[in-house]
Amino acid sequence: MDRTERFYKIENLLRARRAVSRSTFLEELGMSPATFKRDLEYMRDRFNVPIVYDREKGGYYLDESNSEGLGYELPGLWFNATEIHALLTMEHLLETLQPRLLGPHIEPLRARIANILESTDQSAEEIRGRIKLINTGHRPVKPENFEQVAHALLKRNKITIRHHNRTTGEHTERTVSPQRMTYYKGTWYLDAWCHLRKGIRRFGMDAIELLSVTSEKAKEVAANKLDKELNSGYGIFAGSKTQIAELLFSPVRSLWTCNEVWHPDQKGTWQNDGCYRLKIPYTHEGEMTAEVLHYGSDVTVLSPASLKKSVAREAQKIIDNYK
Repeated sequence: MDRTERFYKIENLLRARRAVSRSTFLEELGMSPATFKRDLEYMRDRFNVPIVYDREKGGYYLDESNSEGLGYELPGLWFNATEIHALLTMEHLLETLQPRLLGPHIEPLRARIANILESTDQSAEEIRGRIKLINTGHRPVKPENFEQVAHALLKRNKITIRHHNRTTGEHTERTVSPQRMTYYKGTWYLDAWCHLRKGIRRFGMDAIELLSVTSEKAKEVAANKLDKELNSGYGIFAGSKTQIAELLFSPVRSLWTCNEVWHPDQKGTWQNDGCYRLKIPYTHEGEMTAEVLHYGSDVTVLSPASLKKSVAREAQKIIDNYK
């Protein structure tokens, strides 16, 4: 047991009981009297933990009434992967935020994140230098567009947009009722009810060219209806009608793909030859085709036939590019 963990166990014992004897500490923590004495002095001097010994109670207790409002905070245990990713991502986002109205309110938050990072045995600077987040392939959104969408989303107002469909090259103007914003693979999307198409649509926010907020109240769409329409299958493209892609990965590639999560409803099984067979619901054939091609010759589409043809067709086009 390292020292930081002992500090937390000492505090837990003190909070769980009216008073804790020295023998209880030594037995529960498996430590020597000398180590126990050093830990208590360190906690009192460095972290202002108000540990007091009371002869009548027969042990130690936390006398927080005499802490003079200083309070205390023990050093943090090490973060898990999700926590350190979240902290460093927040710090990165705050550092890149343009100075606007939120400036004075952001600084205390940045300071708090730095303090949390410092609460480990390593300095915040050491953590930043040893752990790196690489954000590639993201498509930035115009700051003014992002702010207006967020404002309309929370105020529940309709917005009018001019949107560029990159696939068709079409520029359309439409009024939409914003429902939520979704962040996927480095890109922000707007999930909305489109009053032009009379249905739920998902718009890449970086492809919104012009935008204005109206005074009309937005149409409300239930969250479960949004999920059914937008999140039934793999990827970001909308659609409630799903197909099941059956993919067979090579033995070598299977060592990676067996741990990958493509969709909550996926099902994977190991084959006798070391290959990994994965079944994934999807809605958009073009998106699934692109994902399959990402694995090259290490994957074979077993079904459906339409996806097999789509992948084969694109693979042939790739070959033709190099003739």
